Amino acid sequence: MSLDIDPIETQEWLDALASLVQIEGEERAAFVLKTLMDSAQDKGIPVAGQGATITTAYLNTITPEQEVAYPGDLAMERRIRALIRWNAAAMVVRAGKVDPDLGGHIGTFASSAMLYDVGFNHFWHAATESHGGDLLYIQGHSSPGIYARSFLEGRFSEEQLVHFRRESKTQGLSSYPHPWLMPDYWQFPTVSMGLGPMQAIYQARLLQYLKLRGLPAKTADRRIWAFCGDGEMDEPESVGALSVAAREGLDNLIFVVNCNLQKLDGPVRGNGKVIQELEGIFKGAGWNVIKVIWGQEWDELLAKDHTGILKKRMEEVVDGDYQCYAAKGGAYTREHFFGKYPELAAMVADKTDDEIWRLSRGGHDPKKMYNAYLAAMRHKGQPTVILAKTIKGYGLGSAGEGLNIAHNAKKMGVEQLKAFRDRFEIPITDDQIAEVPFYRPAENSPEIQYLKERRATLGGHLPARRREATVSIAPPAGELFQPFYQSSGDRSLSTTMGFVRILTALCKDSNLGKHVVPIVPDEARTFGMEGLYRQFGIYSPMGQVYKPVDAEQVMSYREAKDGQIIEEGINEAGSFCTWLAAATAYSTHDCPLMPFYIYYSMFGFQRVGDLAWAAGDSRARGFLIGGTAGRTTLNGEGLQHEDGHSHILANTIPNCISYDPCFLYELAVIIKDGLRRMLTERESVFYYITVMNENYTHPALPEGAEEGILKGLYKLIPAQTEASFKLNVQLLGSGTILREVIAARELLASDFNIAAEVWSATSFNLLGRDAQEVQRWNRFHPDKPPREPYVTACLKTGKGPVIAATDYMQSFADQIRAFVPREYQVLGTDGFGRSDTREALRTFFEVNRYYIVLAALQGLVNTGALDKAVLSQAIQQYGLDPEKPNPLTI
Repeated sequence: MSLDIDPIETQEWLDALASLVQIEGEERAAFVLKTLMDSAQDKGIPVAGQGATITTAYLNTITPEQEVAYPGDLAMERRIRALIRWNAAAMVVRAGKVDPDLGGHIGTFASSAMLYDVGFNHFWHAATESHGGDLLYIQGHSSPGIYARSFLEGRFSEEQLVHFRRESKTQGLSSYPHPWLMPDYWQFPTVSMGLGPMQAIYQARLLQYLKLRGLPAKTADRRIWAFCGDGEMDEPESVGALSVAAREGLDNLIFVVNCNLQKLDGPVRGNGKVIQELEGIFKGAGWNVIKVIWGQEWDELLAKDHTGILKKRMEEVVDGDYQCYAAKGGAYTREHFFGKYPELAAMVADKTDDEIWRLSRGGHDPKKMYNAYLAAMRHKGQPTVILAKTIKGYGLGSAGEGLNIAHNAKKMGVEQLKAFRDRFEIPITDDQIAEVPFYRPAENSPEIQYLKERRATLGGHLPARRREATVSIAPPAGELFQPFYQSSGDRSLSTTMGFVRILTALCKDSNLGKHVVPIVPDEARTFGMEGLYRQFGIYSPMGQVYKPVDAEQVMSYREAKDGQIIEEGINEAGSFCTWLAAATAYSTHDCPLMPFYIYYSMFGFQRVGDLAWAAGDSRARGFLIGGTAGRTTLNGEGLQHEDGHSHILANTIPNCISYDPCFLYELAVIIKDGLRRMLTERESVFYYITVMNENYTHPALPEGAEEGILKGLYKLIPAQTEASFKLNVQLLGSGTILREVIAARELLASDFNIAAEVWSATSFNLLGRDAQEVQRWNRFHPDKPPREPYVTACLKTGKGPVIAATDYMQSFADQIRAFVPREYQVLGTDGFGRSDTREALRTFFEVNRYYIVLAALQGLVNTGALDKAVLSQAIQQYGLDPEKPNPLTI
């Protein structure tokens, strides 16, 4: 670091800047500084090079002179906050008394109580007739404190608090924010950590999308607040989309990072400063940064710091040491923080150890947090992050204040409870303390009345979730789908292209059209969607300020402020967050949307599985379209691109309805019924449908097939009835392998005189779920006639063994084995993908027509209907290699 060779001149420059700020204001000063920086860069002066930094001093961004007075009753709010703290801790401790394994989190809310208190009392607006309501992504581990506030408001009973984390038989409270479990309360699932920040960014962007497209949603004055921990910011999802928020100027978005300096096991940055690091990250991404590091008690000391020695000490201390100061008290802080320099020691000589210990961090100071929130609300043109320094376990004393203990610590001894009670003046006697009782003042008490008055002023309770939109959107009339039920004649097309045609028709529908949200990563041309560019436009808040290189083409790239298509670039996680925001808009924005997100199926649930699970928790409604699906249809891409398991992953989410259609009419029937279920019936389900890029002709919808298509199985081709056919088999297929099944039927007839009926299995997952449900019902109703699974009822009427073949792992079709009333053979594509022709890949994975025939013959051999010598005959006849390695192993 260079020495100041002329301190007097330096001070003159600083005085000039101070005068400029005082006389002409901050905006003018910022302009002058930027102009100077630009001029320096023009002259080759390295203002942003070696030795430069984009971080500011380790001080509060907002100076005492810039602060406004606190508008609330500080004493009353402190009293209420103390009650909330107590009830939050009591909830966790009592759950641990019932069963130590129930767990809970005390420390996170203890550190962040002030962050929430100021927001609930003075900033966060509930949904009303005139206001759409602010949206809160609450840090998951803080949930006990949020429940405790709602308890004081009268929203929860003591019985519900007693059943925190005990939900299976009673109306308990969920461990974390889960809309699926508490559909009237929580809006967003924010655990697993890291998902909340990313979802919040795309939620803020969707709000802007709704406004620019003129959709009927209240968008004015609404803000998205995302609460997260400093350790949580190490999750790639937490920071991966920061540039999106800045690039699109999302000034309706505010992050509040609870910087208690401690992650789950130890310091977040023990050898550094996480607040400074985060400031650099957010500023570099284009955000407005507000640091709230020091409480008001430090203002007096900083005002006395004429030499800068205190600021220097603040800068040189690392977070690991700051944690020690928080945990070890005033005497330790006096010796190790102030004691390093005589000038600092003298500065606090007149303060007691207790007074030094009470030098608070900014995140525990209501006035500092109020001014930070106010500044964030007023800032225009950028998203804002507030970096608030706090103490993990604040107020818990020896039970966990500032300590490196298990993050789910839930125990407090009697003496620790007494100390906690005394510190926050809770009116509970020593005789009561061991029972850890909850405490709520009388309904007419000043505390309860103040609490309710503040929320009434801001429109009502939060958090709160709207179960259903007040408006309804009818699905398209049946006529829209009629063209897709017809035969394609001699024209070949893929189901991917068929989907694009259906999507185009839906976007043009006079009723639903404007509510359809097409979403795609940077693969629209791969999926044949470029025809939508000119018709509907690609959403951009800037419009299109350039002339695209393909402007002369019919399908040129067209961006527009009111564009309907959202193209996210190479960003599956961001695309999914956009889809999730749109899929829950019926609740968050009182504006039903129907999002369709099409992507490479291989990069679907596998890549963003946690977000897909969050979609189920969020009660999302929409369509996920897995494009170029199957392990043998994307023939040139190889090991990682070919999907053999997305349907297996989709089946792990209870409210995800998944289909693997082969023909266009199947796809149309499924989408039509999905729209009915989600729009008309308002079911909280979402769909995963796979489509392929293989071109082939499509037959017309068979009469009466709709019910079977939706249930997951229907007879496509009956068995031959010629007298020469002495044996029968039943062939099942889905996706593109259904066509191999149809071809195998012809080979069985021509080469072995075996009749075969063909079934289209549009959803093995739904067949399995139905069968398991029937099995469960029969188990609990032994006195009633047993029910029969749908798949059993279908296949029991046919003759011969059943053979299933799909483009997915064998376990996909094998899940119905217990319910197939006959010999059952399954073929699938276990193993890693390969690059080759489709024909070669189906040979490699042993799912082509010849292997299907061989499996059918095996089934007949196993039932005694054929001699096993026929297997050798078929192997030789079709040129199959019996010594070929198992594709799973190579």
